[in-house]
Amino acid sequence: MRILRYIGRRILFVIPQLFGIILVSFFLVKLIPGDPAVMMLGPTASAKSLMELRDRMGFTKPLLTQLMHYLHDVVRGDLGTSWQTTQPVTEDLFQRFPATLELISFGLLLAILIGFPLGVAAARLKRGPIRKFADYYGLLAGAMPDFWLALVLIYVFYTTLNWIPAPLGRIDMAVLPPEIITGSMVIDSLIAGDMDALWSSFGHLVLPVLTLGLINAGPILKMTQSTVERTLDSDFVRYADMCGLPRRVVLRQAVRAALPSIITIVSVLYGFLIGGAVLVEIVFSWGGAGQYAVQGVLNADLNPVLGFVVFSAVLSLIIYLLVDLLYFALDPRTRA
Repeated sequence: MRILRYIGRRILFVIPQLFGIILVSFFLVKLIPGDPAVMMLGPTASAKSLMELRDRMGFTKPLLTQLMHYLHDVVRGDLGTSWQTTQPVTEDLFQRFPATLELISFGLLLAILIGFPLGVAAARLKRGPIRKFADYYGLLAGAMPDFWLALVLIYVFYTTLNWIPAPLGRIDMAVLPPEIITGSMVIDSLIAGDMDALWSSFGHLVLPVLTLGLINAGPILKMTQSTVERTLDSDFVRYADMCGLPRRVVLRQAVRAALPSIITIVSVLYGFLIGGAVLVEIVFSWGGAGQYAVQGVLNADLNPVLGFVVFSAVLSLIIYLLVDLLYFALDPRTRA
C-alpha cells in the first residue's frame, strides 16, 4: 500500500506536466518558418489552391482553436497525419522509435560501463595515473561534439580500416531483418536465432553506440566521482574505518549511498538522448524517430514534430517514474 500511494502521488503530476509540454511545444512549433501548403503543392500553385488547402488543414483558424482541436485528437490517440509519408504519425513513430531506443539504450549502457567504474576508481585514488586519466577524459568528453566523433570513427574504422559495414541504416540491404518482437535488431536476431542478421545488425550498431557511449560517459564519470568522494568524506564512512571494517566493504557502502545521484544523471541523460541523439542518427542514416522529426522541421511537416515531442515526453515521464521507484527502493527516507 505504501508503494501504491507513492506511485499515485507521482502520477498526479504526470498529466499537468504533459499538458504543459504539449502547450509550449505547440506554440513553438507554430513559430517554425515555412508553409506546409507551399511544400505540398509546390511554389507554382495558385493562391486559391493554397488558401483552400490551408483552410482544409485548419491553418486559417485561430491558434487557440487549433490547439483545442489538437488536444482533443491527442486524447483520442490521434497525432495527425504526415504529408510526407501519408501515414498516421502514431504509426510512423511506432515504427521508428524502437530504432532510437535501441541506439540510446545500448549507448547509455556503454557509457555506464565506462563512466561508473572509472568514477569510483578516481574517487578512491586521489592521485596517480587513473585519477589524471579520469580528469582529462571527463573534460574531453564534455567538450567533444558527438557528430564530429561519429565522423572521425567512420573515417577510421570504415574508410581507412574497412572493419565495419557502410554506415547506412541498421542492417545490410542484402540481409533479411528478423521478425519484429522487441524492436531491437540485435535482440530480435538473437531470439530468432538468425546469425546473419545478428552479425549485420551488430556491425551497424557498433560505431553509433561507441559514439554515444564515449561522449556520455563523461557526465556519469564526473557525477560518480564527485558523489563517491563526498560520501567517502562523510561521518559514517569515517566511523566505519575506525571500527576496522574492510576497505572494500566501506567502499561498497559509500557507492550505495551515492547511487541516487548517479541514477539521476543516468535518467536525465536517457531523456536527453531521446532527442539529443538526432545528429548521430543522421550521420549513420539510422532511420530513428529523431531523424523523422528533423525531416518534419525541414519540410514544414508539423504533425511529426509535435508527435515526436508527445512521444518523447511520455517516455521521459515514464523513465522518471521508474527512477522514483528506484529511489523508493534505495533510500529509506522516501518510505517514511
